[in-house]
Amino acid sequence: MANLVLAVLTARRIARNAAPLACALALGALVVLDAAAPLPPLAAATGLLVLLVALVQRARRRAAAIEASALLDLEVGALLLVATFAAVLRLDGSLDGDAHAALYVVIALVSAFARPGASLLVALAAAALEVAVRSAAAKRGAPSLVDVTRAAAPHIGFMAVFSLLNATILRAELGRVRKASHTRLQAEIERLRDDARSYRLLSAPAQARGAGAGQKGDDERLARSGVEEIHQSVLFALRLLRESLDLYTAVLLWQNDAGTHLRISELASDAPNLSEGPFLSGDGVFGAAITQRAPVVLGGLKPGYKLPYYVGPSPVRAVCALPVFEHGQLRGVLVVDRVEDRPFSPRELELIDEACRYAVRAIQNERVFVQLERAKIEQGKLYRAAEGLGAATTEPGVIEAGVTSAREITSVDFAAVTLYDEAQKVHEIRAVSGDGVAELTGQRFRHNAGLVSMVLQNRHPLPYRGEYDEKRQVVFTRRVTPPSMPSIIVLPLVVHDRPLGTLVLGSRRRAAFTDSVRSTLEVLASHMAVSLSNARMVRRLEELATMDGLTGLLNKRAMLEVADQKITAARRFSRRLSVLVTDIDHFKKVNDTYGHDVGDVIIKGLGDVLRRAKRTTDAVARFGGEEFVVICEETDARGAMLLAERVREELGRTTFHAAGSNGPVQCQVTCSIGIATYPEAGSTWEELFKAADESLYVSKRSGRNRSTAWSPAVRSNSAHPPAAEAGAPAKHAAEAAGAAKQAAEAAATARHAAEAAAAARHAGPATARSPATAAAARAAAAKPAAGAPAPQRRPAVTGGAGGAPAAQGHDGAPSAGKRATAAAQAPGKAPGEAEPRSKPRRPPDVDPTSKPKTAA
Repeated sequence: MANLVLAVLTARRIARNAAPLACALALGALVVLDAAAPLPPLAAATGLLVLLVALVQRARRRAAAIEASALLDLEVGALLLVATFAAVLRLDGSLDGDAHAALYVVIALVSAFARPGASLLVALAAAALEVAVRSAAAKRGAPSLVDVTRAAAPHIGFMAVFSLLNATILRAELGRVRKASHTRLQAEIERLRDDARSYRLLSAPAQARGAGAGQKGDDERLARSGVEEIHQSVLFALRLLRESLDLYTAVLLWQNDAGTHLRISELASDAPNLSEGPFLSGDGVFGAAITQRAPVVLGGLKPGYKLPYYVGPSPVRAVCALPVFEHGQLRGVLVVDRVEDRPFSPRELELIDEACRYAVRAIQNERVFVQLERAKIEQGKLYRAAEGLGAATTEPGVIEAGVTSAREITSVDFAAVTLYDEAQKVHEIRAVSGDGVAELTGQRFRHNAGLVSMVLQNRHPLPYRGEYDEKRQVVFTRRVTPPSMPSIIVLPLVVHDRPLGTLVLGSRRRAAFTDSVRSTLEVLASHMAVSLSNARMVRRLEELATMDGLTGLLNKRAMLEVADQKITAARRFSRRLSVLVTDIDHFKKVNDTYGHDVGDVIIKGLGDVLRRAKRTTDAVARFGGEEFVVICEETDARGAMLLAERVREELGRTTFHAAGSNGPVQCQVTCSIGIATYPEAGSTWEELFKAADESLYVSKRSGRNRSTAWSPAVRSNSAHPPAAEAGAPAKHAAEAAGAAKQAAEAAATARHAAEAAAAARHAGPATARSPATAAAARAAAAKPAAGAPAPQRRPAVTGGAGGAPAAQGHDGAPSAGKRATAAAQAPGKAPGEAEPRSKPRRPPDVDPTSKPKTAA
């Protein structure tokens, strides 16, 4: 279905793109038919209307496009060519009239503005249409196609000449103009950069080349605005000085960084013969002012006096040159002159000096403003980086946000994040962006002498200035290496002096990580480290909230959420779903016998068995105590029974080793499992779990160590136990009551015998009993009543398929029959009879090495 939809969409796109050309071909065919025989007026008008609509629509799209495609140029050229042929035929009736010259104009126009490939196709189409129209217009018995082609050859030749002329001459001229404009633009940009660097608005050229594209664009925008503001301020000061002192020219010349040349920074003058410079720093009045580092005033100049900033003789008679200083360093020269022969007074010199200080203050102010703007831009980048890192709550999200922010700060062609395991002293390359993703991702290496290890050890970025030499320096290991790049910097990721890892950035530009960039990247690395730590804490909190601490499986709350989702999916897609409830047999006796630490080992072992037995789509949870729940998607009762039997048999074969209170312990246990399947056992989680629990109860009552799948009979048996099992407690109770009655009669007989013996002793020798009487009394006291049960040893409780005896309840407590027997025997002791010494209670008879029986 997807392939069919893709094919339909592709066909629609091809048809939409080919529609204009198909329209041009159809209209060309109409032109040929019209040349053979004039079309009816209605058909001609319809064709003309369609042609005009298509031509206007394509022409408007071509005019709106900054760089049109070759297909669009071909469409416009073909439609325009068909329209011109139609117009020529309607005006002259043939292609030999005066209007045919319009075709040359169309060919020249298309060749001038369309792409070369489109121009060539349009010229070939014009030649073919010329031949077709001439052939259609020929009468019967007209010359053959060769003769028609020979007749059309001059027109086709002129078309080729016009096409070549416009394609070569006009395009060459357009290319020359573009190149000249580009050269002037680059020269203006370079002059602007020189001005900015001379005003200290931009960094050195090497640092500028090392900057990223984003940073370079920001610096250029700031420099352009700063230079413009400086020029406006200085021009205002020079104009004000010129008008107030009646000057002819006022010019500020700024010195280059080398101190060898001066160039005009700004001027105010009406002189037509000013030189653009640059000028040598030692020329004429410039050299005198720079050498003396003091104002130089000249008056009474001769008409032929030569000044460096004038071309030819200067028209001025007085000139003054003042050196411009910034923080005690010579920065340029301010030169003013006037035409009249009037020397500059001290007051005027003071005003000129004030103008110099004003220009310097304007430059300093703009420099501070540019620095503030640059700091604002860097803070904006850091703010966006902090916002992205704060929004990421996982380790991959934090790493992606950090690498993206680093690319915004500087030019980055390679990025990698390593995480450090402090306990094992092992580094792992967790994420890589750029070249070498497949080779480096997931690589692990121990703490060594590489840059990554040294950075974490010293808590400082390396290498110095980000200059990397792969022959002398190692980033990860000598076997695990990043791509070859001239600039690499490794930044530590540290939180509260605890190392988390490193951020490795590389660039193919030299000097990409300058001091300003490196400081910004250090701030980014600190934010990234905090976000990584937060992501780890969030992951740990999620694990604590959803995982059982002993087994690592889902806990009850998480299992309920997963159960709702899986049941909803099973209901929507009509799938089967099974729930298994597992419980360890006689687990309380294991705890009582060996201790709870051994019980924890068994619980964890059962969790491991379930984890190994489940599929990827299944969910296993510890529901509480020794009870586990397994939720299996797309599993019917038969498949669930197979899984349950596999779990039960594997647990029975497992021997658990633990350190008990009396030494090492080896123990084997069994489990009982109840199974319920959706939708037979229920349509909600509550119904499914109740059904599985009922099946588990049946497994327990049937002897344990077995699996039971739910069915309606299971529910009826759990609600109404079988008659034999239900009558057993009543039978035991009746037997216990009879035994109690017989014990009471025996006790009464013993009391009567005791009273008779006491009376005989009080009677003295005269009333003493005969030996036979005394012996009969002792025998009556010692002999139990007729029908009383003989003393019996308490039966042992065993696990496995044999189960517990019927006298013991589901939870391991004595049954009601035994409690009644004990209560009836309690008053059976004779008064004054000594309490027999109780025997020490035997531990539960759990055989540690017993093998479970396989359920039927």
